[in-house]
Amino acid sequence: MRQGVYNRFVARSSSSPDLTPLFAALADRTRLRLLNLMDGREVCVCYFVEVLRQSQPKISRHLAYLRRAGIVAARREGKWMHYRIERPSHSGPLAILEAALASFSADREMQSDLQRLTKACCRPRTFVTLEGAPRPTPIATSPS
Repeated sequence: MRQGVYNRFVARSSSSPDLTPLFAALADRTRLRLLNLMDGREVCVCYFVEVLRQSQPKISRHLAYLRRAGIVAARREGKWMHYRIERPSHSGPLAILEAALASFSADREMQSDLQRLTKACCRPRTFVTLEGAPRPTPIATSPS
């Protein structure tokens, strides 16, 4: 079932969204690591491959899962695919996602991933797979 890009937390009633897609998306360590790398920035898929040291098809499958759950958006720029977090509009799913993102600051692997991303961004030529790749860019946040 392929769905268009829209917030997938469709309410069963006006006050209770279906949280199943969000919890399913957050139930995998690789997807959590991807969200950690995207928090506050837009990242090209090639950086995920380099930082997480996993194959491009595996990374792409996880990113597609996050997109279907409605918490990640993508855009193409030439041959490059860029990904960023798409925060849910409903307060319940938003609070859950924000709590998950906040928890990453206490996780050593997540912090190591961020350090590796910083290193890759500063010296992309030292990573063959990143040569010519666009660097991750910060995303402007709108006031809540």
